[in-house]
Amino acid sequence: MRYLASLLLFNALFSYANAADKPSRKVVKLPGMMQEQLLANMRDHLLAMQEIQLALGAAQFDTAATLAEQRLGMSSRIAHDASRMAAYMPKDMQVAATQMHQAASEFAKIAQDSALQGDVKPAVRALANITAQCVACHRSYCVE
Repeated sequence: MRYLASLLLFNALFSYANAADKPSRKVVKLPGMMQEQLLANMRDHLLAMQEIQLALGAAQFDTAATLAEQRLGMSSRIAHDASRMAAYMPKDMQVAATQMHQAASEFAKIAQDSALQGDVKPAVRALANITAQCVACHRSYCVE
């Protein structure tokens, strides 16, 4: 039950972070197609987070790890064309994006360890670290 409450709290906080403080966020201007691609990537990140949560809830730690690494982790950066996108991002935004990808790769390792230990708590904490990176970036930047 506490796990479900944590997931609901996560979703509420993530929604708030995206909507809050728009006037204080730095605007990042991207060419039209790149903006569409970046937003599509971020939507896929959200979908991946949902799928990871579902996998954790079903104790499918290896599935959660694979989803995290392939869709969010360091190895996902090629599929998301991260190097081309980075050229248009402020340095701090580039750092935040890299930290999110690193946090996802770290989550993947921890989730695999959780499979061996049978304990979801370390994986949930690592998942929260991914979310923290998302929140920090969305609190600081908006794309136009």
